[in-house]
Formats: sequence, structure tokens, C-alpha cells
Amino acid sequence: MSAHRFYISPERWSLRPLVLGDSEAHHCTDVLRLGVRSRIVVFNGRGAEIIAEITAIGKGRVHLKELVSTKTEPLRCSITLGQAIPKGKNMDLIIQKATELGASKIVLLISDRTVVQLEEGELHRKREKWKQVTIEAAKQSGQDWLPEIEGPVTPKQFFAGFDHYELSLVASLQNDARSFKKVLANFREQHGRRPNSALFLVGPEGDFTPAEISWAKSAGCVPVSLGPIVLRTETAAIYSLSMLAYELQGEEV
Repeated sequence: MSAHRFYISPERWSLRPLVLGDSEAHHCTDVLRLGVRSRIVVFNGRGAEIIAEITAIGKGRVHLKELVSTKTEPLRCSITLGQAIPKGKNMDLIIQKATELGASKIVLLISDRTVVQLEEGELHRKREKWKQVTIEAAKQSGQDWLPEIEGPVTPKQFFAGFDHYELSLVASLQNDARSFKKVLANFREQHGRRPNSALFLVGPEGDFTPAEISWAKSAGCVPVSLGPIVLRTETAAIYSLSMLAYELQGEEV
């Protein structure tokens, strides 16, 4: 049986002895009922992982002794998901699955067709919740890297400060959309390798507006089709990241 995993923020990672605090300490002692001399795994979301032993338990604190430390390199391709915020709790699901699938960054987009409107106070609470979603997903899936969450920004703002990606794609229902397979094959033909960085944009319910698609194309994004079935935005995000993870993160054959 694998050891239970816990998160310690990068800010507290350098402190010794290592200490679980707050919700992680509660989960360790009150939920899992782990005690002194139990062995656990802790990670900092930036590639560092330590096998540790519990040495003492105090109120809201679990003190640890470091046994074995390792460093995990980032996945070979840095994948960014640009996601228009959907209704309800679907953003939680998208962030959870994006973490499990190894996305390095999630950019929250407010499209003209985005229904959700977030006030500053609500946005702060949402961001805290989404950060916790990434932590729980990383704990469950064995990831040592947490994705960055940026935004929300409008597509226009996003493209105004557009980062360079070797491969930039946007999900599209338009007639000029190409297949994943052809776009990836074309990249390999041109460069003799797979891309080291990729962006995938997913629109809201109702898709991006024509103007937003035009901005994406002007920034170098290639419209791609997700097949003959119109997918819900959360399904499109998970489907797209799964395709990219399979094609870009695995070993060459």
C-alpha cells in the first residue's frame, strides 16, 4: 500500500523540521488517524517530494523527520489550458482533471458568451477553492507539480499579452477546423520533433464569438475540431487535454 500524500507549500518547504499544518494536519491525524512513527509522503507542488516519518503531534501541527528526498522534473511538454469559465461547479471538475492530466497552467477566460460574472470577493474565494482542488487532485494522482491558475482575463486581454507557445490550438466548430492528428503531424514534419509547449483554448457554452476566434487565429492559434459530436465545455477540455497528454507527454515509439 502506498503512503498517504500531503502538501506543504513552497514557502514552508525550506523550514526544518517539516511540519504539516491546518487542514493537512487535521486530515492526517483526525481523518486518517495516523500517529507517531507513521510514514507519509509530502510534496511542495514544485517537483520536490520527501518520504517522512511523524515524530510528534501537537494542536494543529504534525512534526516530521525527513527520510528520503527526491526531485521530479516537469513533464516534457508544458501544456496550458485556456478555459472560458463555465456555469456551476464545472470549473472545479475541469481544474481537477487538468491537474490529473498534467497541465502546467490554467488560464481562466471571460468570453463575451460567458454566463458567470465573478465579483472580487467571490473570485478570491473561488481561487482559494480551485487551489485546493489542484492540491487534492495532485495528492490522489501522485503529481508533484501543481498547475498555475491565472486570470480571469478576457480573450482580448489574454492575446494582448500572449505568451509564446510552440503549438497553439483553439477548439472550433467552424468549417476551417482541422483534426488533431493532422495538426500534430504537420508540426512534426516541420520541426522533426514534438512541441515542448502547447496551448489549448476551450470556449464557453455557445463557443467563442467570431471576433474571439479571429483574435485567436491572429495570435497563431490553429482551429481544431473535436469530432462530429458537439461537446459540453467541460467534456471538451478533458478530451483535449487527454489527447495532448497522450500525444505529447508519453515516450516516443
